[in-house]
Amino acid sequence: MAEGFPEAEFRDRLERLQGHMGDLDALLLTSPADIFWITGFLTRFWESPARPWFVLVPRAGDPGAVIPSIGAALMGATWLRDVRTWDAPDPDDDGVSLLAEAVRELVPASGALGVPMGLETALRMPLADYERLREAIAPRAIQDGTQAIQRAREVKSDAEVDKIRGTCALAGRAFDAAPGFATPGRGLDAVFRDFQAALLREGADWVSYVAGAAGPAGYDDVIAPAGPQKLAAGDVLMLDTGAVRDGYFCDFDRNIAIGPVAPRVADVHRALWDVTENALEALRPGMTAADVHALMASGLEAGGCTPCPGRLGHGLGVTLTEWPSFTPKDQTVLRAGMVLTLEPSAFTEGGHFLTHEENIVLRAGGPELLSPRAPREMVQA
Repeated sequence: MAEGFPEAEFRDRLERLQGHMGDLDALLLTSPADIFWITGFLTRFWESPARPWFVLVPRAGDPGAVIPSIGAALMGATWLRDVRTWDAPDPDDDGVSLLAEAVRELVPASGALGVPMGLETALRMPLADYERLREAIAPRAIQDGTQAIQRAREVKSDAEVDKIRGTCALAGRAFDAAPGFATPGRGLDAVFRDFQAALLREGADWVSYVAGAAGPAGYDDVIAPAGPQKLAAGDVLMLDTGAVRDGYFCDFDRNIAIGPVAPRVADVHRALWDVTENALEALRPGMTAADVHALMASGLEAGGCTPCPGRLGHGLGVTLTEWPSFTPKDQTVLRAGMVLTLEPSAFTEGGHFLTHEENIVLRAGGPELLSPRAPREMVQA
């Protein structure tokens, strides 16, 4: 269970979620992030795909859990009181009949069960079992419940913002240590391991994501695993992390110069910093995600840079990336309390690029930085 959240925090989340459920009689949650967010049930046991886990949120009243018996003690330590278990995995009936019984109690025969079905959702149960559930609860309808959970989760409480701020702070200390081990001649894989170790020393519970790359003109791939490539004078090293503390992520990167870098590379880095600074001054609730993309893309173009395709930032919270996405097509309206990343990226030369990322919470008067602000001039190792 996440440290530091009173029951009142979860009841506030429940009230907001139920307020977005509309005509749904209940909402079925199966993903780690959704279940953690509404219950506080925090575990790495999700890494095992052998067992499904279910939480049902009624339109009124408290949620209930239908889970494998191995999780009974941990779920019992949360604020939930209705916890039903079965001995899993069971190849004949892996919780389906128990879940169907719970659904029938909450949803009338003419009613509807919501299941998240949209972008950035996943059904964490076998499709064959999902079909069995549909048959077992018929004639009840199953409808898309994406909007309910996403609208509720995207605005963070002050307690959630404090968690993310704390994760950003520990990652900032790890980034400060990076120039000490990111030196010419060291392999990129060794640098990645040292960076993860630094994050853990600074207080991360685990490091779900570390990415990066290095090269003299920037990089052309920021998602590949690190190899033995040795850092060389003139390289730019980028490290990006999604470390976790108490179930909440940070997600920001830093560019580190391995000695002096090419003038064009330094210019692009300054341009990325400048458009981020402009966004920190200009963002307000009521703008759309597409507006933010346009703000940063046009700023880069005005500074003589070519923006990279794709999104230039996103939401952040109990998953490394959340909605919305700062793209030309995303019309999500930004609201006070959203935690977001500003992630402009621009080409340098030869298909290489730089990216720069900060984490913010959007307040009524504009953004508040959660990550320690990077300097305008690239840090040198």
